[in-house]
Amino acid sequence: MAEHTICLLVKLGQVAFKIAEVGIAGTGLRVRHYSVLQALADNGAMPQLALGSFLRIDPATMVTSLDDLERAGFAQRTRDPQDRRRYAVDITDGGRKVLADLNRALVDLDSEILADLGTTERHSLHVLLGSLAGSPALTSLFDTVREQTGAKRA
Repeated sequence: MAEHTICLLVKLGQVAFKIAEVGIAGTGLRVRHYSVLQALADNGAMPQLALGSFLRIDPATMVTSLDDLERAGFAQRTRDPQDRRRYAVDITDGGRKVLADLNRALVDLDSEILADLGTTERHSLHVLLGSLAGSPALTSLFDTVREQTGAKRA
């Protein structure tokens, strides 16, 4: 397994995801909720479909996530003034407050998870992962795989 970078990423991703889910569970939210709130805080109100595409979250999961966030008072959907057929999603003041709590928890988790790395190694890892996450090649490959697997289920 260790000779394949993709296998290491999968394993580390599973471990980090589980630790993050448990680490933020006290807020009543999950990692996918955090992603939505952070995207809205960073980008402002967005059409629901565009938000799902931006986060690479399938439409059904996006609807469920937004329903959860709306019930909690952390996000709101309104008719998009540019196109009344679709919804725009925005973060609420309550969402900004819980997002601050989530970010504090995630900073603590970063410190715990990366405790065996020095400051320079942590920074380098963050930069490399950020580059990979924003990579057009990876994004394109993911979209292709998602379309192919979605087509097989239909």
